[in-house]
Amino acid sequence: MGLIVQKFGGTSVGSPERILNVAACVKEETERGNNVVVVVSAMGKSTDHLVSLAKEISAQPNKREMDMLLSTGEQVTISLLSMALNQQGLNAVSFTGWQAGIVTEPVHGNARISNINTEAIQTQIAAGKVVIVAGFQGITEDGEITTLGRGGSDTTAVALAAALKADKCDIYTDVTGVFTTDPRYVKAARKLLSISYDEMLELANLGAGVLHPRAVEFAKNYQVRLEVRSSMEKTEGTIIEGEATMEQNLVVRGVAFEDEITRVTVLGLTNSLTSLSTIFTTLAENHLNVDIIIQSTTEGGTANLSFSIHTNDLLETLKVLEDNKEVLGYDQLDAENKLAKVSIVGSGMVSNPGVAAKMFEILAANNIQIKMVSTSEIKVSAVVEEKHMLGAVEALHAAFELGE
Repeated sequence: MGLIVQKFGGTSVGSPERILNVAACVKEETERGNNVVVVVSAMGKSTDHLVSLAKEISAQPNKREMDMLLSTGEQVTISLLSMALNQQGLNAVSFTGWQAGIVTEPVHGNARISNINTEAIQTQIAAGKVVIVAGFQGITEDGEITTLGRGGSDTTAVALAAALKADKCDIYTDVTGVFTTDPRYVKAARKLLSISYDEMLELANLGAGVLHPRAVEFAKNYQVRLEVRSSMEKTEGTIIEGEATMEQNLVVRGVAFEDEITRVTVLGLTNSLTSLSTIFTTLAENHLNVDIIIQSTTEGGTANLSFSIHTNDLLETLKVLEDNKEVLGYDQLDAENKLAKVSIVGSGMVSNPGVAAKMFEILAANNIQIKMVSTSEIKVSAVVEEKHMLGAVEALHAAFELGE
């Protein structure tokens, strides 16, 4: 008898009918002789609805209270799924994140899992029960409820699979696997049969919404066998593993994109050895994530620094920089929004020079201006105007022959 962790996203549990469909999927796994732990998200768009309610009350809601509010979404799903399984003759029990022993760092809104005490889950498994766990949430050592950030249910599932030493973790979603790009926007997108942890981590970090980046990190670090598959269709998904065993001929494996990017520029920065570290330490202490960074020196001996952030973080980023202007030593701030990031990813880039040049040629041929660039061994990212995002994705997807 094996142990399988199954995760179902918001679309998969978006209605009573779909919850009953999930229950049937869980029951099918138990009939194969496996113990099952199920992780679920909030139903459909209920998290968005809760966020909207909060914004009607406050323009900048308190982060602790937001965690209290948003954690209720998954609690609805776990109880309904448990009822559905019990109705189908399975013995099931639902756990919130804290009942499941998921301990996080003391950060509201984007906490990381620091430890999982699996005793309560193991006890229920030993009693022959299906355990249903609320994704996206945990509790601090001091008893404060926290959430893991959007998409955090993926992280919950993979972290539980690692802690429980599960044989496999299946991520059920509304698509049939990991595609070369988002099939909702590019009709020629093709499902990959397998992809490496490193490639999937880059795609997830660069905007591919099919898996949460922290989930891929957990899977890689603990060698969790992971499959992304459909909750609607009975078909093979995409295996995520150490090295992709299929389609090795592809230099570029996927194209990722992300909108709502803003470029912040710090002008007239003191050109000292510590100025960069001071700025990014200050932002990090306020849990603000910075992506692409560009520095240039002016004729007057000062420096200008540009970096990209998510547009949702703009007001807080500007406030942190302005509050610390005297310490940071700069003249003024500038921000350009309505930008997007388009990226190509593939482990084959390491041994194939000229991929970045080809990407830039393709964008230039389509009259798309590049505003910022970032590269690694297996990816190249370019920041472009948001209005050109999908055109850039389609052009790159076709040029690197990723279509069906």
